[in-house]
Amino acid sequence: MFTILPIKGFIDQIDGFYCDGIHAGLKPNGNKDLGFIYSDVLCDVEAVFTLNKFQAAPLKHYQMYEKGFQSNFVLINSKNANAMTGQRGIDDINKLFSSLNFDVTNPIMSSTGVIGNPLPLQKLIDGANSFDLTAKSGENLSQAIMTTDAYPKTCMYEVKLEDGKSFKIGAVAKGAGMINPNLATMLCFITTDADIPKDDMKEVLSVNSYTTFNAISVDGDTSTNDTVLLMANRKSNAYDKEAFKEALRLVMHDMAMLMVADGEGAKKAVAFEVINAASNEEAEIAAKALSNSLLVKTALFGEDPNFGRIASTIGASRITCDENSLVISYNDVVVFNKGKICFDEAQEIKAAKVLEKEQYKVICDIGVGEGSFIAYGCDLGYEYVKINADYRT
Repeated sequence: MFTILPIKGFIDQIDGFYCDGIHAGLKPNGNKDLGFIYSDVLCDVEAVFTLNKFQAAPLKHYQMYEKGFQSNFVLINSKNANAMTGQRGIDDINKLFSSLNFDVTNPIMSSTGVIGNPLPLQKLIDGANSFDLTAKSGENLSQAIMTTDAYPKTCMYEVKLEDGKSFKIGAVAKGAGMINPNLATMLCFITTDADIPKDDMKEVLSVNSYTTFNAISVDGDTSTNDTVLLMANRKSNAYDKEAFKEALRLVMHDMAMLMVADGEGAKKAVAFEVINAASNEEAEIAAKALSNSLLVKTALFGEDPNFGRIASTIGASRITCDENSLVISYNDVVVFNKGKICFDEAQEIKAAKVLEKEQYKVICDIGVGEGSFIAYGCDLGYEYVKINADYRT
């Protein structure tokens, strides 16, 4: 038995972890743009990355380390993605780390921002060398990694085990645009003092990615820099695999839902639940098609319970389906039931009331099997176009 409790605070509350964020001159408005995570002991690390073929330089740099390497330092900058920068991008990271005036082991770089510009190397060197590695300011870090985010994204949990021991796990993340269900579509840094075996880290991270970060979509675009990084310093001497797996799921689900809700101007966070599909794989295909559909997203924005767009998207996904077995509901309001249109005036009013909410479910019962999957998405409106039309300015 175990108990998982949400707690207030940032990842610096976890024993042995330190962090901060500063303004290094990358953002012209004076906002924080460079942060770090430091552990006073070496950590085992595990990561999942974007499936975009053009992975950014920080991802390539990480993958150049030997398998199973340990690290105690992560440097994160916003405003510049260091993507599509070729060998220079990797060389710049090496120059940056070789210029640090403090000792760290196998430092990790993570970047987010505009694609196609070399790093402002001297600004990063000067900024990093001003860090105080004893700082505990998770709030500053959460602000430093933001790009188009409307708010910081953090969470913390404490896990109490049956033997009286406990461990903590928390995360800080950024993500609001270029979010697509293709594994790790954003930046998320998870730290823990759990005494987790290295072999378990990859397993639980991959399993939980599938139903959290791999199940969200804002705009159907997959970034070049997307990273989920798990760092474990083991200082608690406490661990239970099932407890850790569930706590990690909660952390990753929290971060994923905050990204969907942020969604660059989004007002609605919607779960697309597909049930009774021919298989789990077909349910996933249909659910992700719904979360990615521009027509569906704009209907959500307009609070229009147009079930025709839902049905059309399911059919276009090419899964096994039949309109005579299909049931579509907004929460508990059924609008289409096995070939019968339930969308009379009264039901439309009820469905429209559901769509006025900030969060709700679109439930699609395919009626042909036992497969299921939930994907998460948001509406798409004027603000998204405005933000991305002048993203570089």
